[in-house]
Amino acid sequence: MSNKNVLMIARNKKVEALRMAAGLTLLDDVIKVAVVNGIDRDADDVSLQLESLEFADVPVIDVGDDNAAEFAEMVVNSDVVFVV
Repeated sequence: MSNKNVLMIARNKKVEALRMAAGLTLLDDVIKVAVVNGIDRDADDVSLQLESLEFADVPVIDVGDDNAAEFAEMVVNSDVVFVV
């Protein structure tokens, strides 16, 4: 079984998307998270999920106008894309 590149896009339910991405780390797939329009990283529920993702070496990238090309490349290069 080959590893897949999985992109979790946190758009509407951002904390839920972070939680789901943390759960996906149980697989042997490569997980990345893109957060659209920012997130309050100091909120308790967010910081807990971010700590879990950091421990699992999952990059969490904030997406904005300045890195739209990087975001598009992440989408194109992913085998699976979840938008939550």
